[in-house]
Amino acid sequence: MCLAPPESELGRSLQPRRGSFGVMDYYLMDAASLLPVLALGLQPGDTVLDLCAAPGGKTLALLQTGCCRNLAANDLSTSRTGRLQNVLHSYVPEDIRNKSRVRVTSWDGRKWGELEGDTYDRVLVDVPCTTDRHSLHEEENNIFQRSRKKERQKLPMLQVQLLAAGLLATKPGGYVMYSTCSLSHLQNEYVVQGAIELLANQYNIEVRVEDLTPFRKLFMDTFFFFPSCQVGELVIPNLMANFGPMYFCKMCRLT
Repeated sequence: MCLAPPESELGRSLQPRRGSFGVMDYYLMDAASLLPVLALGLQPGDTVLDLCAAPGGKTLALLQTGCCRNLAANDLSTSRTGRLQNVLHSYVPEDIRNKSRVRVTSWDGRKWGELEGDTYDRVLVDVPCTTDRHSLHEEENNIFQRSRKKERQKLPMLQVQLLAAGLLATKPGGYVMYSTCSLSHLQNEYVVQGAIELLANQYNIEVRVEDLTPFRKLFMDTFFFFPSCQVGELVIPNLMANFGPMYFCKMCRLT
């Protein structure tokens, strides 16, 4: 279940509490962050990979679908996977974790296609990005600082490598969802196009971008969508609600 607090409470610090089932009663996240999980369209019994899982909001949403037969949740940073572990233990009952066979790892996501190729029914690739909303409000460790210029410039290549690895980890006929919380074309559409070309040229693998127009129409009354995306969908921020930005693009690995 997803709930949005009244507009009068949006500015308040809302702290989750441990409920009667021994887990925290809610997880605070940008509502637009749920769209990539919903659009991925999990089916009962799916094997699922969350390639860049920390801090864990989308991982919780994947588990909440009740469709995961196996869930691999990965993040390169050991400190971030530690946070992910804490989130899972705080919000997911042990029997659900066991039923979904949740596995948390700290591997280099760019190598996942070599480690577990052709394995998963559904893959979420929510890549590191410039996190545009947070960068507007946080000075500490802001990726737009001059000292992080080279790191920022390398992001699109890293994102292409992660998306390509996610596609390689997917079974033929399976689906991959690529997502960022950036407004940048270089981190969004261009990454999707670059990964598709890489798989075609180096692996002779064909990938099809899925049309999300019907999905977008379901949420047009809640979110503001950028009308000119070449591929995928982009939720743009607005002053009336604390949603977005969130870019997401669904792909099917055909071969």
